Amino acid sequence: MAAGPDTVAMVIAEPVQNGRGALVPPEGYWRELRRICDAYGVLLCADEVINSFGRLGHWFGSERFGAEPDMITFAKGVTSAYQPLGGLVVRGPLVDRLWDSPLAMYVHGSTFGGHPVATAVAVANMTAMRDEDVFGRVLANENLLGDGLRALMESHACVKDVRGTGYFHSVELMRDRARGVDLNDSEVAELLPGGVLDRLVRAARVLVRPDGRGAVMLAVSPPLVADESVIDDLLGRLDQVLDRLGGWLKTST
Repeated sequence: MAAGPDTVAMVIAEPVQNGRGALVPPEGYWRELRRICDAYGVLLCADEVINSFGRLGHWFGSERFGAEPDMITFAKGVTSAYQPLGGLVVRGPLVDRLWDSPLAMYVHGSTFGGHPVATAVAVANMTAMRDEDVFGRVLANENLLGDGLRALMESHACVKDVRGTGYFHSVELMRDRARGVDLNDSEVAELLPGGVLDRLVRAARVLVRPDGRGAVMLAVSPPLVADESVIDDLLGRLDQVLDRLGGWLKTST
C-alpha cells in the first residue's frame, strides 16, 4: 500500500464475502492473510455477522478456513434473530494485554449492552443448535443445495454463476450465458429493486433475496434446519423463477 503498513491498525474481512454474492476465498487465502498481518503487526478481524452460528456449518466461518483471526464480530445468528444481539470475540493474549495496560479496561458502553433477555435467548438458541446437531445438518446437505443450484445453472441460460458454501449461496444472473451477453442497464433497472425479479420470487412463493450489489443476483440462504425435502422444494421454486425470468428476457428484447 502507498500509505505503508504502519498506517494500518486492522484488516477486517468476511470468511465468505457477502457483498457481490457469496464469494468463497481460494485455498490458503486466510492463512496468507494471517501471515501478512503478523509480519506487519496488524490485527486481523473476521466479520462474521453472516458467516457465524451455522451458516457455513460451524460455530464460526473462520473455523472452516483456518482463519485464526484476532477478533470476531457476530450478530443475528447467535439468537437466530429471535432477539437483537451482537458481540465481539477477542483472543486471550489481546485481552491480557488490555488488562495489563495503564487503563486496564475496555472503554465501551451501550445503553442496552449485556441485556439479560437477549443473552438468555442466545444461550437457549446455541444450546438447541448443539443438542439438535444443526451444524451437522448443514454439512450433510450443503452439497445437495450447491449441486442443485449448479444444475439449475446448466439448464437456464440466464444464470451466469453460482457461488457459495454451506447454506450460503448466490445465483448471479445475465441475459444469455451461451452468447456471453450481460443484462443491460435498462433490464437491471426493471429487475431491481422491487421490480420484475421481486414479483417472480413472490409468485413462486420462495424466500430468496434479489440482490443488486454489483450484479443482479439471488441470495439463497435456507434455514439451518432445512432438510432434503425443503431443499428440493426450494430448488423447484427457484427453477420456476429462472424459467419465468428467461421468458421475460425473451419478451424484453
